[in-house]
Amino acid sequence: MSRVVVVGAGVGGLAAAARLAALGHRVSVLEQAEAVGGKLGTERHEGFVFDTGPSLLTMPHVLEELFAATGAPLADVLALERLEVACRYRFPDGTVLDLPGDPQLVPAALDAALGQGRGAQWSALSRRASAIWDLTHGPFLESPVGPRDLVRLARDPRDVATVAPWRTLRGLGAAYLSDPRLRLLLDRYATYTGSDPRRAPAALLTVPWAEQAFGSWYVPGRLGRIATALTDRLDELGVEVRTGARVEEVLVEGGRATGVRLVGGEVVLADVVVANADATRLYADLLPGRAGRPGRRRLARTTPSLAGFALLLGLDEAPPDQPHHEVLFAEDYDAEFDAVFGRRGPARPAERPTVYVSAPQDPAVVPHPGAGAWFVLVNAPRHDPSSGPSGGVDWDAPGLATAYADRVLELMAERGLEVRDRVVHRTVLTPADLERRTLTAGGSIYGTSSNGPRAAFLRPANRSPVPGLLLVGGSSHPGGGLPLVLLSARIVAGLVGPAEGGLSRGGRGARRRRG
Repeated sequence: MSRVVVVGAGVGGLAAAARLAALGHRVSVLEQAEAVGGKLGTERHEGFVFDTGPSLLTMPHVLEELFAATGAPLADVLALERLEVACRYRFPDGTVLDLPGDPQLVPAALDAALGQGRGAQWSALSRRASAIWDLTHGPFLESPVGPRDLVRLARDPRDVATVAPWRTLRGLGAAYLSDPRLRLLLDRYATYTGSDPRRAPAALLTVPWAEQAFGSWYVPGRLGRIATALTDRLDELGVEVRTGARVEEVLVEGGRATGVRLVGGEVVLADVVVANADATRLYADLLPGRAGRPGRRRLARTTPSLAGFALLLGLDEAPPDQPHHEVLFAEDYDAEFDAVFGRRGPARPAERPTVYVSAPQDPAVVPHPGAGAWFVLVNAPRHDPSSGPSGGVDWDAPGLATAYADRVLELMAERGLEVRDRVVHRTVLTPADLERRTLTAGGSIYGTSSNGPRAAFLRPANRSPVPGLLLVGGSSHPGGGLPLVLLSARIVAGLVGPAEGGLSRGGRGARRRRG
């Protein structure tokens, strides 16, 4: 039985802890915040309940497999609800598309909203995406990755041609889609990895394909209940979870990770350290000196992902026909990405960004029937108080957040979603807030972006250069978003392997404490 310490109680850290405890290891989790969940946060205000991070669950089978591997099945713990309308899209020309959650209905919906033949074009693109998925999901998404994976892929020229690593998401989409609105729809999926569609690889075609093939799902009561369910599972498995316990250093002795030191000086020894911390912070702050140098060099070759500017809106009366998810597209998507990534000038808040609205029709998250607890998000440049070469914005500048929040609400109204006279509560969350809450560098949602053909292979690997130190979570392989973070935990558990003596599923009695 190995001693394992998990640094960070985000979804990746909680899932890795559960898997490793089920494999028989003695596991403890250290979380610097007062609550678990990381980016999968929850806020409550005057009877309104808001998810402050992920608002969509895809690939639910990954979550189901996690619970089956660690104890009682997911169905005994959480109910999942599949959405009939995956998302409503409002295009700059006024076209409205309600994209069905059932993939069989998508072609007809595209034809009806955008014109005859659009469904056939999307279907052809989806077949290409399915082929890319078949080639990549096992050896890439579900396995540790490294340069050898490029060699494996290159063995068959037909596979290379299918994945087309030299092409961008924008470029491959243009080869299949004649309608600019369909191309705009495809471009949006680059933001699922915090990326620019003009630079993101064509392999990201698998993102919309997976969303349609596996469905768009919600957890009644809020998605934050996933973190609660995982914490309960850790209790059952005897895992100690400590909140308010901030790690200041990963200890390395003889070239190997041997534990961690907390703020205040306490040392927690371990045979294995699993870092569910932002990879940039891990290599810059928690692994100072020579130990973190290889990781810092690798990250220096990447582009940080975009960040997010969010509003939590409590509405006294929500529009009656509002779908769960809605996207109000910008008139000039390229100008938005130029602003966010600091192209054609310094990084800056986009003047007219695309607006995403999550409006769950869930009585459990509102104070009275008919009210709405809305999460509104726009792409934003990362937080950088120095406004230096890293390409950020000082989101703590006086008046900036309030003015930009007003601007977002104004844009929503211009695009057909006027709710300003219905708002009874408003909380503004900037990239600076995300950085403070989760210790995520600059508030970059996904760590590094997928900009560039080699970006996926530059993303921090699950096995660090320091033996005994593993990485899990959205800033490490295979990437951000709930399903990929859960896959990251499965990869890490596979790298550690079962404890000597076989599987163990609890019965030891957990301890949960602060500090």
